[in-house]
Amino acid sequence: MTDRRTPLLRSARLRPADLLGVGLIGLRTRRLRSALSALGISLGIAAVVAVTGISSSNQAHLLDRLDRLGSNLITVTPGKDVDQKVVPLPKESVTMLGAITAVQKASATGDTKAAVYRTGFVPDNQTNGLSVRSARLDLLDTLRVRLRSGRWLDAGTEKLPVVVLGHRAAQALGVADPGQKVWIQRGENGEGGNSGEWYAVLGILQPSELAPEIDESALVGSAQAVAHLDGDGTPSTVYVRARPDKVTDVQVIAGPTANPAAPHLVSVSRPSDLLKARTETKDTLSGLVLSLAAVALLVGGVGIANTMVVGVMERRGEVGLRRALGARQSQIAVQFLIEAILLGLLGGLAGVVLGTTVVYGYAAVQGWPATVPTTWAAVGPAVAVAVGTVAGLYPALRAARLSPTGALRAAG
Repeated sequence: MTDRRTPLLRSARLRPADLLGVGLIGLRTRRLRSALSALGISLGIAAVVAVTGISSSNQAHLLDRLDRLGSNLITVTPGKDVDQKVVPLPKESVTMLGAITAVQKASATGDTKAAVYRTGFVPDNQTNGLSVRSARLDLLDTLRVRLRSGRWLDAGTEKLPVVVLGHRAAQALGVADPGQKVWIQRGENGEGGNSGEWYAVLGILQPSELAPEIDESALVGSAQAVAHLDGDGTPSTVYVRARPDKVTDVQVIAGPTANPAAPHLVSVSRPSDLLKARTETKDTLSGLVLSLAAVALLVGGVGIANTMVVGVMERRGEVGLRRALGARQSQIAVQFLIEAILLGLLGGLAGVVLGTTVVYGYAAVQGWPATVPTTWAAVGPAVAVAVGTVAGLYPALRAARLSPTGALRAAG
């Protein structure tokens, strides 16, 4: 005789594999709807990855351009004493500044007592604001100025009567191509009588956005300047390119390093305004990205919740039948929760792939370096799972609370 207190059906204990199989029922039987639901979260994650990736690529492009323009460039020049007399920097200042750990490159130009003219018949006072400067061989690398034509000074030409013209200097002298000659006259402002010499133009520079004084200069080798143009070998301007994150630190120690005996008589430029623009650009883009990411994830979560609620209503018959066969409320809840989590996971993975593709395609079209934040690429699927879990919690609890008879009657 059957004991009336013993239930007719005992609820089965499902293994994790069984729970996963039950959770996949909805995905297998309603593929189109599941795909559309996953598409919602995938578009959300793709939007996050694409927006962060495009923003990062654009940011990398802007920061690279700002760095090339000189956000990390500092200039060190001689200061003046109480009598307003210029106190020259030591000859070793360039080497000492270049030895600072955070300094990437250091180079310099020096003044000469010479002037440059198109020919020797031009009056001495018609200098067109041009000057003759000595230049170290690594000046172009430090300033990142490119040659428009010709070539730069090297060890073989720095002692020869050759010159490289800045962009405006070439225009003012009417020199269009290397190989032409200009007249360089010794003496302050060219007041050296006829003690001039023809110099062959070795190269012409492109415009320098960092150092406009270079545009208006005729650059000769340091050895040539000292030997023939009355240069004293001391630097008049030292260009220091520091690590972008150490610009302020280098600025602080640049003066004492350049002239330890008289650090207060050294003039150090402030960090370029480009450095401020660099920081502001980074902060602005980061805030924009976070806002868009939150909106995209909210839209994806609402999509999953909507699909799951509709799914529970349509599957009341299935829920009622399982409850009548002994399934517990927790098993019903876990079934729908697993389904929501899987939707989130699949959508997240698809979103990462889609977003990464968009980033690489857009960056290629724009000519930017493609950068996909590894944080979002790795966290994206996890965030999608979290969104799917939260979105599927209410529909799962609603399905679990359905009574067997009520669910079967409603489905009927």
